[in-house]
Amino acid sequence: MTSSNQSQTVESSDNPTLPDVDQHIVKPNAPVVGKIHATRLCSASRKAAGFARHIEIDVSGTPLENSWHAGQSFGIIPPGTTENGKPHKLRLYSIAAPTGGETGDGTILTTTVKRLIDEHWDSHNLVTGVCSNYLCNLNVGEEITLTGPVGKRFLLPSQPELHDYIFIATGTGIAPFRGMITDLLNAKVKSKIALLMGAPYETDLLYHDTLLNWEAENENFSYHTAISRHTTPDQDSKLYVQDRLAHDNSGELIGMLKSGRTLIYICGIAGMELGVFQTLAKLLDPQELAQYLQIDPEIASEIDHWERKMIPKKIKKTKRMFLEVY
Repeated sequence: MTSSNQSQTVESSDNPTLPDVDQHIVKPNAPVVGKIHATRLCSASRKAAGFARHIEIDVSGTPLENSWHAGQSFGIIPPGTTENGKPHKLRLYSIAAPTGGETGDGTILTTTVKRLIDEHWDSHNLVTGVCSNYLCNLNVGEEITLTGPVGKRFLLPSQPELHDYIFIATGTGIAPFRGMITDLLNAKVKSKIALLMGAPYETDLLYHDTLLNWEAENENFSYHTAISRHTTPDQDSKLYVQDRLAHDNSGELIGMLKSGRTLIYICGIAGMELGVFQTLAKLLDPQELAQYLQIDPEIASEIDHWERKMIPKKIKKTKRMFLEVY
């Protein structure tokens, strides 16, 4: 899954080198127009607490065609104006497609979008996300204004076969991992690949059937779910994604964490990373932990009292930890 401009630097298993990717090919002041190619719900059930859609966009004939790497984002400019009469600002969305797009020729860009529907805590008025609902309301054939791609740090390494991978996602944080894992499986690397997917309810799991099929078809890929608001036949207590690391009965995940090959990628709602960091600090000895995190000695013995504001001043990730939260 490399492009002609990808870095050819030789890397070691403990020092990943990222590809040199293009950014901002399409700038916000000169966006291009794509067309909706497909749109469908991607939650495990229509009874899910929220509405999440897999949206495919045809960018053929535009500079965005065949221009992105899995892990990057693209921009959407919703139509209309704000209450102050100003044009809506650009919104960024993670690309859910592999590097070659849904069809392999770089023409179909995808993303995963959850509708924002809420109630204002003071006025009690309904609050709906401007861009998320605009996107989810679009039908096949309708046009959409796009920019991008964006991102040069949340990527697979240039030589993916040198590493194993633990991907940790909540909600639509699954989007970049759908593309990354597809790239790894298509490249037929022998690396171990584990995905930890967190959701409030089983019905909220995204791309669930697809991920189960990938697990059944690829012996090097494992899929682990963490349901936080109820128990399941496979989960006798409520779990967040970091708890799934701690409740690894097979020993697979802890074995990967202790390995010198493993890279950790985290994507999802802001705040989830702190729980993951605390769990890693409890599971690993100092030398093993140092592969992923550098901890200020002042807080090393007070793991349960860590706060998010300590990141990155007192808790710093290494080059083997990749983080994208929103």
